[in-house]
Amino acid sequence: MSVRRPAQRRRHCALAALVALPALVALPVLATACGYGSKAPEDRGGPAAAGGSKVGGLDEVKVGYFGNVTHATALVGLRDGGEIPRELGGTKASTQVFNAGPAAIEALNAKAVDMAWVGPSPSVNGFTRSGGKSLRIVAGATSGGASLVVNPEKVRSLGDLEGKRIATPQLGNTQDVALLDFLAGKGLRVSPDTGKGDVSVLRQDNKEIPTTFRQGGIDGAWVPEPTASTIVAGGGKVLLNEKKLWKHGEFVTTNLVVRQEFLKKHPEAVEAVVRGSVRANAWIREHPDEAKKHINTALERDSGKPLPEDVLDSSFDDIDVTDDPLAATLAEEAEHGVETGLMKKADLRGIYDLSILNRVLKGEGRPAVDDAGLGS
Repeated sequence: MSVRRPAQRRRHCALAALVALPALVALPVLATACGYGSKAPEDRGGPAAAGGSKVGGLDEVKVGYFGNVTHATALVGLRDGGEIPRELGGTKASTQVFNAGPAAIEALNAKAVDMAWVGPSPSVNGFTRSGGKSLRIVAGATSGGASLVVNPEKVRSLGDLEGKRIATPQLGNTQDVALLDFLAGKGLRVSPDTGKGDVSVLRQDNKEIPTTFRQGGIDGAWVPEPTASTIVAGGGKVLLNEKKLWKHGEFVTTNLVVRQEFLKKHPEAVEAVVRGSVRANAWIREHPDEAKKHINTALERDSGKPLPEDVLDSSFDDIDVTDDPLAATLAEEAEHGVETGLMKKADLRGIYDLSILNRVLKGEGRPAVDDAGLGS
C-alpha cells in the first residue's frame, strides 16, 4: 500500500523498521506496582471459561487490549460466551486494559500478558528494540478509525496548524507517529521526544483528551476512535480522516501480537485465540448493530460509562475489522517513524508469523493473507 502525501514530500515504500531513540518509548521493564509506562493496566480478570478441556493443558492466556472502538475484535470476541473464550474452552482468558501501545508492549516484555491487540508503531518498536526476539504479529484486527480533530474556531484548515497545540495518546504510539509524520510533510518541525516546535504536541491519556479539548487546553488531537468522535460531539471538527492519506483508505490500526516464547510453547492456545478473533470479526461484519451493543457494554465495563449513541455510531462506522494485518502498510508506517526521528531504521524481517492465521483462514474457506516479505 502507498500513502498519498503532499507533493513536496514523496514516499518510497520500504521494508524498513524502527527502534525508538527516546528512552521513554516502549522500554522493556519489569512489572511493578506502579504499572507500565505512564499508565497502569487495568486487570479485568476476563470472561469465564466456556467449558470443556483446556487448550494444550494451559490454565489461562493473559491478553491485553485498549478500551477503544479500534479494538472491536477484542471488545466483542472476549465477551462472556464470545468467540475467543469459546475457542479456548477450559482455558481462561485473563484480560488487562491499556491506554496505548507502548505500555502494552512493556507488559508483554515483562510477561504480564502473553498476547495483546496493539497498534503498528509499538509492535515494530517492541520487535526492533529486542533484536527481533520479543514478539510476532499473528493476525490483523482493524483498519482505519483515526482522525485529526480540531477546534474549528482556532484551526480552520490544514495550513493553519503552526503554533497550535495538538494532542496524541502517548509518545511513540501509532497516532503520535502519524501526526509527526504529517506535520513533517507540511514542513513543520517538532522535536520527537519533547513535542516542542512549530506545533506543540502534547501526549495525554485518551480518556483525558476530550476534557482538555473542552477546557481549551489543546486546539486539536490526532486520536483513535471513540476519542475522535467524542471530541466532535463536544464541538470539534474532523479536519483530516487518516484514511485519506492511504491508498484505498486502508492502513493497519490494530494487530494481534504474541510473545515469541509463548508462541513457541503454546501454539495451540495462540491458534485458539486467532480462530476466535477471525470468527469474532466475521460475526461483527454480519451483525453490526449487535456488535455495537457488545462494544458499548465492554467500554462501560472498562471505563465506567457507555458511549452516547451518536459517538458509538460514528466511531464504529469509521473502522473496518480485518483479519489481514495489512503488512505493507505497517512497513510504510515504520518508515514514517524513521523519518520523524522517533525511531531508527532496522530490519523488520520476521516480525510476522501468519502461518497460524492462514491455517485458520483455510479452515474457514477463505484465502491466505500476505506478510509483505516480512514473515519469519
